[in-house]
Amino acid sequence: MNKPNQDVFSEMLLALARDDPDILVVTSDSRGSGKLAPFGRELPGQLIEMGIAEQNLVGVAAGLAAAGKTVFAVSPACFLTARALEQIKNDVAYSDHPVRLVGISAGVSYGPLGSTHHSLHDFAALTAIHNLTLLAPADNVETAAAVRAALVWQGPLYLRFGKKAMPDLSPARAPFAIGQARLLSEGRDVTFIATGEMVVEADRASELLRAEGVSCGVISMHTVKPLDHDAVLQAAARSTAIITVEEHSIHGGLGSQCAALLMQQGSRARFRIVGIPDEHIVTGSQGEIFGHYGMDGPGLAIVARRLLGMEGSAA
Repeated sequence: MNKPNQDVFSEMLLALARDDPDILVVTSDSRGSGKLAPFGRELPGQLIEMGIAEQNLVGVAAGLAAAGKTVFAVSPACFLTARALEQIKNDVAYSDHPVRLVGISAGVSYGPLGSTHHSLHDFAALTAIHNLTLLAPADNVETAAAVRAALVWQGPLYLRFGKKAMPDLSPARAPFAIGQARLLSEGRDVTFIATGEMVVEADRASELLRAEGVSCGVISMHTVKPLDHDAVLQAAARSTAIITVEEHSIHGGLGSQCAALLMQQGSRARFRIVGIPDEHIVTGSQGEIFGHYGMDGPGLAIVARRLLGMEGSAA
């Protein structure tokens, strides 16, 4: 049964922590939204509740990591990466403490709660911080693999999860490595490079386009930093067009990184960034927001047709 990625994260974390008392969860009044209530009931000595105090959350997590504990700091992405940005920069990244920062309900997962609860800045802000790895798994399979990888990762790391149940796009034991994108399919005409929950929408768009005879590829860029340069450059070499897709601002995220890389390498591939535009965004559910901005499967198919100059692209 498909689940939200953050549910898979919390279930895996509990299973791992049962056998390792050094695994600790620090949270900021988020055990409900982070699906951590079962963890707290079963392992109360391994969960630390900080209340609504994200800066303290990160500072305490860094201190515990410095003492040799395996620490997951869990909080809504919008608050963790804004209120505690200085602590992430100095206490975690600069000090090189291996804290696993976990941003839950990311992107526009909070839907009708509006812009105060959306995290459309986190890739941009955190990419600019040295010594911080950023992961945004696409589905339950990637999430499970990412949690295992995070457990043994030696440096500071940020995991980004959403609230929507996600269909799996790959077999249960698909290879996964931090920094290595997953090629779901190859395309000569267009390749979508997507991250997080947008990979599913890119896959839906690719199905629509293939039915029209378009050779369409999809890459899951689960590691936003460090970016898999080879995967991006190879996609641009074999495809006429590249479209990046992210549940984030069009500025400073996955698309910006890919654009900078392709321009500096002299790529001639046609290119578009799809994400949230630079405006006060509409209020609605995640699905409604995706539809409004053309970020769902049908909307992405339209972007691809226009980029390829196909007939009927004004649909």
